[in-house]
Amino acid sequence: MSILSRILLALLAVIVLAVASLAVAVSHNSACGPSPTTAISDPAKAAVYRCYGSADVVRIENIAKPVPGPHGLLVRIHASSINPLDWHFLRGEPYLIRPMSGWGAPKDILLGTDFAGTVEAVGNQVTRFKPGDAVYGAGDGAFGEYLRIPDTAAVVLKPAGVTFAQAAAVPVAGITALQALRDVGQLRPGQKVLINGAGGGVGTFAVQIAKALGADVTAVTNTGSMDLVRSIGADHVIDYTREDFTQGTVKYDLIFDLSGTQPLSAYRRVLAPTGIYVPGGNTDKGKWLGPILGFAKTYVVSKFVSQKLVPVSADLSAKDLSALAELMQSGKLKPVIDRSYTLDHVADAIRYQETFHARGKVVVTMD
Repeated sequence: MSILSRILLALLAVIVLAVASLAVAVSHNSACGPSPTTAISDPAKAAVYRCYGSADVVRIENIAKPVPGPHGLLVRIHASSINPLDWHFLRGEPYLIRPMSGWGAPKDILLGTDFAGTVEAVGNQVTRFKPGDAVYGAGDGAFGEYLRIPDTAAVVLKPAGVTFAQAAAVPVAGITALQALRDVGQLRPGQKVLINGAGGGVGTFAVQIAKALGADVTAVTNTGSMDLVRSIGADHVIDYTREDFTQGTVKYDLIFDLSGTQPLSAYRRVLAPTGIYVPGGNTDKGKWLGPILGFAKTYVVSKFVSQKLVPVSADLSAKDLSALAELMQSGKLKPVIDRSYTLDHVADAIRYQETFHARGKVVVTMD
């Protein structure tokens, strides 16, 4: 063997060893740390996770009650809701998120994003809100009695006539559905839209928003959710356990795919020549890349076809929360709640969410 060949083999060995070491480091889960024993003068209950893992690692602990800064709000939480986003952070998966969430163990031990509650205090520079305002929105650490957020966060006044539980069900799922249909899918009145996974958290919002935008809506769901999706406005309902919609003759202007049950080629077969396919990617639990690999494939294929294939990634904004509030106020949008759990049973709520059997949203109440 020549010297050059030996050098190349040595370099290859070093590269393989480096990649393997990085993979071990990225996927390593540290042991759960103990709860602090120091007394807390002004405690508040919250769900925490001191290590990555299943819902079994979630604990309800007393933490120091937050104090808002000059531009901040302190919200007393009445309700929150579960999203796939929560168990992604709980498990630290896909591993690609760990540079942000923490190596081996989470940097931020608090869980939860969606919330609805009452403003308890505001900073001296806050003008948008005042104590006593009923609000809903998104913020880090919403599975707890109190949440501190900046007044520039995705938070708006809760619409009258909407309960705290209903409002808490909206933010992540509602905004995802709205942006997928209105912005990415460019849905217009009279167009045909198919929503695959219409009975779930995002799907139930998508059916109603599509109807509000004037579309002809076909909902794909399981046998048990057919009556539900009809009741919220679906024009046509397909039971995927009995019928393969990708073998039909109808061509859709927009397909919003929340289940990923078919190969991309099958979706394209029932997509209009200039139609838009929007994958949601919520069901992909791949440990390394999660939905990113599927999104990448969609992006590559889109470069060679006339159809648009564009994934959605929700951008949480106060503007879109206000738009959803208007739809709720007008009666065009009503959050669908499958089950409700108390904060002490938030781990059970997460376990149920992970089954993907929920019809609509899973809510956590603090009161």
